[in-house]
Amino acid sequence: MQAAIDKHGLEPLLIDVSELGSYTDFIGLVSGRSDRQVDAIADHVCQTLKARGHRVYGQEGSGNGRWTLLDFGAFVIHVFYHPVREFYDLESLWIEAPRVKLDVPPDATLPQPDALYGAL
Repeated sequence: MQAAIDKHGLEPLLIDVSELGSYTDFIGLVSGRSDRQVDAIADHVCQTLKARGHRVYGQEGSGNGRWTLLDFGAFVIHVFYHPVREFYDLESLWIEAPRVKLDVPPDATLPQPDALYGAL
């Protein structure tokens, strides 16, 4: 998640689903402010984790700037254009799963809900 924060990702969230699902242990969610930023965040996360020895088992949605899924086995990361993330609301699918505390800088949070919907 730090790699996403390094690229100025918005509202990073890490969910521990290890007790609730069998396909992964953690789900990461992060948003971008634009199509280009979504792609840049996904590319940086992928490169950073590959450099640390993690293998990408699957990648979906790349290059469209709206959503990218990166599957690293024990963790899956979704990078969304923020209005698309709010529309699909994956956080609510895992509402009972514990959230992992992250050190999120103030510029990675939105001051008000739906602040980017005008950009759709």
